[in-house]
Parts: sequence; structure tokens; C-alpha cells
Amino acid sequence: MALRNLILLFNPSTTDWAVSARLLKWLTFLWLLIGIVILFSASYAIADVELGDGTYYVKRQLIWVVLGLVGFNLLVRSPLRYLLKISHWLLLGLLVLLLLTLIPGVGTTVNGATRWLSVGSVPLQPSELMKPFLVLQAARVFGQWDRLQWRTRFTWLGIFMVVLVGILLQPNLSTTALCGMTLWLVALAAGLPFYYLGGTAFGGVLLAVLSISIKEYQRRRVMSFLNPWADPMRDGYQLVQSLLAIGSGGTWGSGFGLSQQKLFYLPIQHTDFIFSVFAEEFGFAGSIALMFLLMTYMTLAVIVAIKARNRVYQLIAIGAMLFIVGQSLLNIGVASGALPTTGLPFPFFSYGGSSLISSLCSAGLLIRVARESSEAEIVSIQSRRQSIAERRQRRHKVKAKR
Repeated sequence: MALRNLILLFNPSTTDWAVSARLLKWLTFLWLLIGIVILFSASYAIADVELGDGTYYVKRQLIWVVLGLVGFNLLVRSPLRYLLKISHWLLLGLLVLLLLTLIPGVGTTVNGATRWLSVGSVPLQPSELMKPFLVLQAARVFGQWDRLQWRTRFTWLGIFMVVLVGILLQPNLSTTALCGMTLWLVALAAGLPFYYLGGTAFGGVLLAVLSISIKEYQRRRVMSFLNPWADPMRDGYQLVQSLLAIGSGGTWGSGFGLSQQKLFYLPIQHTDFIFSVFAEEFGFAGSIALMFLLMTYMTLAVIVAIKARNRVYQLIAIGAMLFIVGQSLLNIGVASGALPTTGLPFPFFSYGGSSLISSLCSAGLLIRVARESSEAEIVSIQSRRQSIAERRQRRHKVKAKR
């Protein structure tokens, strides 16, 4: 593979893709570019003070961008039938890495949560990296549910449960909820019986309530979400500062780089609350434009799912969309106080290599579905001329034999 084809920005062969695939590609790159610019603004001050280099986070993020685009390109170019054949092995491998984080002394703990494995000086988060492969395997299982034996069904339902419990024990309630809702919605789209879905939903809610009851910090987060101003300097501090940032943006925003809340008032401003910085600098108008980008992306994903060749491909498109657009909406909901404060990153915006790679791979899966759904409909002009010339040659040969 030529080096210039490694990143699809420089690959001329994409002109033969379906319109939906090309639009999704350019929207993904636009979203990624905006995210890097916003990350630069949100992280410069804190990186300059704490690390002596204001561009520290952006430079590291660009490295992850290159790695993520390699994965993106591989998935876009790999036939889905091959990816589905190996999806279970990839998911099980990442599940092993996820369970390793629970072993004392093996996982890396940050802010009381052990979600990372350190490979040298590089932190990897298995719960993020497994998202695209969770989509693939969920689509494979639920899309062929009627043809599977009960043993196979129960085996994979058990594996999915181990994945969710493993993430929950890190602890990471937000990612557990996101993965659980995605699995449930994929199963719903696959047409599984409602009594299965109702029982699963009840079990998921019960598990969440149990976790909140046991974990005091989760319970305090929920209570502070209901009334952050009751304790604005402790439990409600994050949400209060986020709301102040969003409110300070007004209609048109304070301008790029001019956010005041990011100057050591708003916590984790380059990860979980990066939308608050965006809203302060670009205001209500910028936030509406961002929402329009998300809705356009979601609409294209739904169109791709509708046009998909079979049910499994439809479910892949739906699952990938949920992990990209759904997670973005959840992050915005947290930053604006519509949802309890959780630790979900904003895809393509928040700093973090594992999240960025996961988002790009999910986008790659979505674009691959779009490509395969329309390959039979799209014939390039060159291919058409070649086929016409071949038919003429065959006619001449038949006439010559006569």
C-alpha cells in the first residue's frame, strides 16, 4: 500500500465511493479538525503552567490522530465479511486486557479509577478500544439471532455481561451505561422479542441503582446534579463552573482562545468538559452549528443503515452511530446539566488516544457499510467504457468466426 494511500485525505480512489460514504468521510475529518483546534484552546493554559509546554496535549493528540487514521483506513478498506470473522477474537482479546486492569498493581489508577494499562509510558484504555469491536460482534450475534443455537446465544450474552461488569468494576459507570444502552438498542433494532429487551432493561437499571447505592461518590454526583448550587464549592463545583462557562458565551461567544473558565476554574477542561470551553468561546450560535453537524452525521448514518445490504450491516451502522453521535450528545448533556456528571469524553474533541482511535475506527466501520451498500449501484465512467469496449470486441470475434 502506497504511503499516500495510508490516509484517505490523499487517496484519489475515494472518488468512486458512494455519495454517503464520501460525505461521512469529509464530515469525520471536519469534526476531527475542529476538535484539534478546540483542544489547542482548551489545553494551552493548563499545559503551559503544569508542563511548561502549552502545545503538549495537542502534539500528543496529533500522534494519536495518525495512529487512529491508520486504523480508520484499514477498516474502510477491509470487507465487512472478513471483519466479522475475526471480531470475536478481537473483542475477547480486549476483554482480557480489560480484566487485567482489575488486578492490583497491573492497572493504572487515575482519580480513583483504574481504567488504563501502561505500555511503557503510553496509557491504553481497553474499555474505549473495544467499542468498535463490540459493535461488530453485537451486530453479528443479534443480526443472526434466529439462526443461532441457544448455547451460542447464552455464551455471547454472558460475554457481553462480563464486559459490562468489568467496566463497572474499574469503576466506570458512564462507559458501562453507554455500552449497555448501545447493546440494548442494537438488539432492539435487530427485532429481538420485547420480553427479552424488557428483562434486560430492568436488569441494567437495577445494576445501575445498585452501583450508585454502593459507590458514595456516584451517589453524590447524582445528588449534586439535581441541585449543583447547594454545594457549589465541592460536589457541585464541576457542573457550576461548566454552566458558568456556557452561560458566559452568550449568543456569539467570547472568541476563540478567550475563554475565562478554562483558566483554572473549569476542571478537566480538555477532556470531559471541553464542550463548555467551546460553548463559551463560540456561544449559542456555535453550539447550534455543532449540533447541526451532529444531526447531519446522524442523518447520513441512518440513511446508510436503511440502505445496508442485510440486517447485520444495518446493525453495524446503527451501533457505530450510537458510539459517535450518541456519546457526543451525552457529553453535551452532562456539560449543560441535563444529565448527571460523568466521565464520558467528547468524540474527536476530548484529549485521549484510546477514545480518539475508538471514534475513528467506529467512523471507519460506518463508512465501510456505506461503501458496501452502494458498490453494486456505482459504476465509474472508466469501468463502464471498458465494459462497452469488451462487449464490442466479443461481437467482432463472433462475426469473424462466422
